[in-house]
Amino acid sequence: MAKVVERFGHFLNITPIFVVMIVSFCLLEANAHEVVTNISRKSCDLFEGSWIFDNSYPLYNSTTCPFIRKEFDCIKYGKPNLDYLKYRWQPKGCVLSRFDGKKFMKRYKGKKIMYIGDSLSLNNFESLLCLLHAALPKSKFKQQINKDFVSVTFEDYGVEVILFHSNYLVDIEVVPNVGRVLKLNSIKNGEIWKQADVLIFNTWLWYLRADSKQQWDFVENNGTIFKDMNRIEAFGIGLNTWAKWVERDIDTKKTKVFYQGASATHYHGSEWGKPEVKNCFNETRPVRGSTYPSGLPIPVNIVKQVLKNMSKPIVNLLDITKLTQLRKDGHPSIYNGIHGFDCTHWCIGGVPDTWNNILYALLFPISPKHSI
Repeated sequence: MAKVVERFGHFLNITPIFVVMIVSFCLLEANAHEVVTNISRKSCDLFEGSWIFDNSYPLYNSTTCPFIRKEFDCIKYGKPNLDYLKYRWQPKGCVLSRFDGKKFMKRYKGKKIMYIGDSLSLNNFESLLCLLHAALPKSKFKQQINKDFVSVTFEDYGVEVILFHSNYLVDIEVVPNVGRVLKLNSIKNGEIWKQADVLIFNTWLWYLRADSKQQWDFVENNGTIFKDMNRIEAFGIGLNTWAKWVERDIDTKKTKVFYQGASATHYHGSEWGKPEVKNCFNETRPVRGSTYPSGLPIPVNIVKQVLKNMSKPIVNLLDITKLTQLRKDGHPSIYNGIHGFDCTHWCIGGVPDTWNNILYALLFPISPKHSI
């Protein structure tokens, strides 16, 4: 299993725009405008394909984006080769639309888009903010920072983009005379979540945390409290609890629901056919082609099975695993403001822009294949 490194809690010397989050988070073609043009819809899969070098990329100048945290600001912290910004995702059988921030703002005027999850949701959240800001750089925005979330509202359109911090999606509660308990059958934050018009969920990495890094002392399942349990089993139980909440509480006439699939890490070159390579440092190109030698990570099949078992197909899977596996070049590695080594998260701009480009294509389809 790839080494899991997540640096969500390292916030020393962060920019003032997010300073209050220290407390809460320590706890295409180049001009293509539509998804499918002359390709039959049966042949189009937005999540299968390869990365193509494209001189019209990146989608925006990240040095002008005011929302990038120092963990992901690779240009500022000296990443020497910037080719990672020049790759466009080319799906098999169709052309991925180029993100249109003005169209997004107009369609979602007065609405809320909420990312819910861990620091990979933060990666995704900041990417969308940069894409929207680049489209309307003079648009005024305001921020709100709370214990559990941060939101940015683009005031000209009333579009609010929110990050809700939830590493497990299910609850952690302090139980008297017991301690912190991870409650695999409980979701109490849902009342906040279901106020949004678009929800993008993500969880996985924190289920593997152990010892001093884990955020709970005990785990509860079906009323029984355990000191610990198999973490993969716990993930499956927690995700099923989330799926039942979605079925029970989400009004699909109002709210579109997405699940952000597992994002690849790159700590072992043997996974991409280079056993002599130890990690993502000095990687400057994607893996060639459409296949990744090591296969899919553990959570992929669990997520797909949970979604398959839902009584209604109301969750859209952003199946980003394969496209991220191919991007060993897109991580910060040492080029971040926390003086750590990171082959888990992604530079912004970079790979997360494609996640939001696919989200955009699914929200604004012209092909029945992608209608949600």
